[in-house]
Amino acid sequence: MADSFPVRFAICGVGHIGRRHAALVARHAGAALVALIDVRDELRAGLAAEFLGVPFFLSLEEYLQTGPAADVLTVATPNGLHAPQAVAGLRAGLHVVVEKPIALRKTDAELIVHTALQTGRLVFGVMQNRYSPPAAWLKQVYDEGRLGEVFLVQLNCFWNRDARYYQAGGWKGTQALDGGTLFTQFSHFVDLLYWVFGDITNITARFRDFTHAGITEFEDSGLVTFDLVRGGSGTLSYSTAVWDRNLESSLTVVAARGSLKIGGQYLDKVEYCHLQDYALPPLLPTNPANDYGPYQGSAANHVQVIENVVDTLQKRSFATTNALEGLKVVEIIERIYALR
Repeated sequence: MADSFPVRFAICGVGHIGRRHAALVARHAGAALVALIDVRDELRAGLAAEFLGVPFFLSLEEYLQTGPAADVLTVATPNGLHAPQAVAGLRAGLHVVVEKPIALRKTDAELIVHTALQTGRLVFGVMQNRYSPPAAWLKQVYDEGRLGEVFLVQLNCFWNRDARYYQAGGWKGTQALDGGTLFTQFSHFVDLLYWVFGDITNITARFRDFTHAGITEFEDSGLVTFDLVRGGSGTLSYSTAVWDRNLESSLTVVAARGSLKIGGQYLDKVEYCHLQDYALPPLLPTNPANDYGPYQGSAANHVQVIENVVDTLQKRSFATTNALEGLKVVEIIERIYALR
């Protein structure tokens, strides 16, 4: 694809995140928004006013049969729909951007990977937290060997997700379409764990539901322990039962050559760094959190995701998050949830 041609995007699922994708695509000089797809016809008028001239379709099937040509299908629908819609897009000859998680089962994620290979199309997993400066710094420090042998890794994710978030009759909180707290809220942190430190084994877990009985079909809190395949051990403690607002997302590392901690509400700042023969360089500020009114999400780094897709398809870069990595995150969460 020549640089002069914009990369054409069709967005499937135009809720909070899908609308963010659409807005970023519409603003990007190297991209073009060619279609919006959502089952909720009541969104049509508002989207028509916001995205002038962009056609609206009530189903992915309708778009694929009658819609304008595109290069990329962005899948931002409920979690349980990601895999079948991604596969449909690939089989229609489109590259696919899939919001996290790429699937709720390893077998479905494998089907995405195999279909991408068969069709010669690319799959981009949305793991935008990799673009946050503290995360990128941690990856660099680890890859350069500055930590030495890793002893302990501790991930804490303590958020608020109450009845304001789990609307009655919605897909969030259901086993079939949401999949669980680790998939919807904390897959970013499982991805960070895998991206930096590699795979885990010898998993133990305990799950509790403190405040979400009758609101969700799964746990709101968990305590997970594991060993790192490369050496060292770790814990993942998570909860959506925090009262009123998010408390923290943090990652602490104890290693042979020092210790560090990334903290804040969204792993947005380096709170501690004491490494042998090393001084922490100044880092760029982290983007603010996605704000959904009564509750907040993780850092708003989707602009870099769109940038990477455009640059990759215009042969100026390569995919920073591929389907195989998305598959590994699904597989790790599936292994944890097998202990429920």
